[in-house]
Amino acid sequence: MLERPSEMILTARVARMYYLEDRSKSDIAAEVGVSRFKVARLLDLARRTGIVNIDIRSVDSLDADLSLQLRSTWGLEHAVVLDVPDDDHLQLRRQLGESTAQLLMEIVSPSDVLGMAWSRALSTVGDALERFVPCPVVQLTGALSRPDGSDILGLVRRIARLGGGSPYVFYAPIVVPDASTARALHRQPDVVRAMAQVRGVTIALVAVGSWAPGLSTIYDSVEPADQLTAAKAGVAAEISGIFIDETGKALRPPLRRRIVGIASDDLAKVRTVLAIAYDEAKADATRAALRSGLISGLVTHTSLARRLVDHADVRAPQSQRQESRPR
Repeated sequence: MLERPSEMILTARVARMYYLEDRSKSDIAAEVGVSRFKVARLLDLARRTGIVNIDIRSVDSLDADLSLQLRSTWGLEHAVVLDVPDDDHLQLRRQLGESTAQLLMEIVSPSDVLGMAWSRALSTVGDALERFVPCPVVQLTGALSRPDGSDILGLVRRIARLGGGSPYVFYAPIVVPDASTARALHRQPDVVRAMAQVRGVTIALVAVGSWAPGLSTIYDSVEPADQLTAAKAGVAAEISGIFIDETGKALRPPLRRRIVGIASDDLAKVRTVLAIAYDEAKADATRAALRSGLISGLVTHTSLARRLVDHADVRAPQSQRQESRPR
């Protein structure tokens, strides 16, 4: 560098004009009396020699770098990673819900149909939204009521009301006592009406649960015998009532016949499926969900995302996702 001071000074001048004064390469070339290609070479030299250092920083709680790594590693359409404490799950769910709500505002258009499953994490999305786009909102699963009395019906209705779209809801729990009850519920007019809209869903929100105590609302809501039978069948995780093994393969244990909600084949046809996942204890379950190919976007936090990136599969996810039909 010291042997070429005039070139270094010119390089610094060009870099200042380009990066700080927002001048075009053509304008710079005309002013300093060199070609546009020479300007491009000088800008490259500025980066290589350290005259210019480009630092990509996270904004607020968003971990931009890890978000990009997660998206690239698993081939996702969307990946949002928050750098936030994960020791308080209530606060963590609220923050993930807020980020998911912001993402929805970016990607949902009036021509879309939004599908909503039920989980503790997804319930916070409706709380975070203050406005929405005018599109239909479809209930994808039955409900598991929260202690505060809120459930999937209220969530779907609130989001639809914010945008002026139509809500498609039904009264049913996500898990019923037996398969015959589930079949009877699927014949109820409200359920038939909502499920008829599933084929038109373009964006769906789901949650990932690990088949273990405290890590899945469905696991915690069924009897120990059901928990054990599903585990013996190979269930490692569930995606809003869709059971999968550690490789991401969709399974149909006896418990699946008691679920009121969307099936894996239908979810695979949805163009964009966003999942919320939190808690490092769900790392294996989240990897299984990513392997399944059923989800195309993930909202999570730093500690879990780091494990997903550092222990990623070299093989591609299973090809369960299908091209969505023309809308």
